[in-house]
Amino acid sequence: MFEAVQRAWEALATTPHLLAVLVGGWLLYLVVLGGWIVLQKREPVATLSWLLGLALLPYLGFLIYHVFGPQKIRRNRLRRSRSRAAMQNSALDAEDGEAAELVRLAQATTGLPVTSSAQVDLLVDGAAKYDALLGDIAHAEHHVHLEYYIYEPDRTGAALRDALVERARAGVRVRLLMDFVGSGASRRFFAPLLDAGGEIAWFHPMRFGRIWQRPWTNLRTHRKIVVIDGRIGYTGGMNITDEQDERLRTDAYRDLHLRMTGKSVRVLQLVFAEDWAYATGRRDFLAEVEQQTPPADAGPVRTQILTSGPDSTWEAIHRAHVGAIHAARERVWMTTPYFVPGEAAMMALTSAALSGLDVRLLVPRVSDSWLVTLAARSYFGQLLVAGVKVYEYRSRMLHSKSLLVDDHLAIIGSANFDHRSFRLNFELSVLFDDADIAVRLARLIESEFAHAPRVHRGRPRPLLTARLPEALARLCSPLL
Repeated sequence: MFEAVQRAWEALATTPHLLAVLVGGWLLYLVVLGGWIVLQKREPVATLSWLLGLALLPYLGFLIYHVFGPQKIRRNRLRRSRSRAAMQNSALDAEDGEAAELVRLAQATTGLPVTSSAQVDLLVDGAAKYDALLGDIAHAEHHVHLEYYIYEPDRTGAALRDALVERARAGVRVRLLMDFVGSGASRRFFAPLLDAGGEIAWFHPMRFGRIWQRPWTNLRTHRKIVVIDGRIGYTGGMNITDEQDERLRTDAYRDLHLRMTGKSVRVLQLVFAEDWAYATGRRDFLAEVEQQTPPADAGPVRTQILTSGPDSTWEAIHRAHVGAIHAARERVWMTTPYFVPGEAAMMALTSAALSGLDVRLLVPRVSDSWLVTLAARSYFGQLLVAGVKVYEYRSRMLHSKSLLVDDHLAIIGSANFDHRSFRLNFELSVLFDDADIAVRLARLIESEFAHAPRVHRGRPRPLLTARLPEALARLCSPLL
């Protein structure tokens, strides 16, 4: 092998013109693409990661950047602004205080109004979520709209498909939007649904055949949305898979989902409609859904839907998390399966702990990505020094994403506390300003602490066996 490399190098040395062209092309590629990356003004660690990758992988680095590099998506803003203006009749005036500031921030970054919910159920683990969902679908009369990142053709997926087939045959309009990369179910699997009159669509199918266009490899919809007759809405962290049903697997994910009724469902409907119109090109769909969504009375639970994605530069969910942490006066409790914070989020958490607040972070002992697990642990030292209490959930894979601030603010949804969720994925979370939901969420997190030993600093770990791999994982995490 070494001799072959040496002979290749000698051959290049005897052809100086070819060598000069290759070196010149490499330098030009570094200057042009490196300058483009620097001008994007991303976080220093992300910029450094891409520059190192380009320098160490000549030409191949360009291909990697072409496929996985950061992109922005432009969607029809006129259609979006008109549809959201039509939803303003569901808006409420926010009260004074920290919650009002967060609501104004959310409205400015998402364009969605503050609204309310008549009832909010916290569904813990798959059995509770799937049973409730199938029961509500069985009573659907007009339409069932679904959007999922993962939809697997297993027992859970088949049960939901069959429920949708039954409703479609009864004349209910069924529309299912799935992420092209995340979902394993094929069109053949959904043949019974299509035969019954249901519709399916794929979000961001790959475009590798179009060399002039960058593929959407990294830009996925991570949202989980179900809207039934415009009256009942589901969202949260659970996908459609046996991996999230504890009745089928003892190692099923520990997760959290929401079932909501009231005016907030109209906003969930709007978000789905925008995604469906974008994925299918159905420009008339937004107006159609607006006419089909029944009015609802205001409920007691103040609710703000948060959306973010690569079609916006504001990182609305990221800002909402950081803003909520800065607004804390007593406690900040967070659960997340993937913890790779940016500088602003890390500063907010450590500042809250240094100020004497009760700051707790609950993460899985081992997640489903060893790279993300190592990256998360690389932050533990700084968090512990600042006074953050870190817990590692060991019973199962913790997949719930929640933030509890003081005794009235809660954020629950699909977004992890990492770069991918805040910048690359299309995500949806819900901000509640409600004491009862805060109490219920606090009880749930407290019950999870019983299965999560607290992390202590202990002795310094060896450089090569722990600290170096963690540092490399942290450096690579912005590329994911």
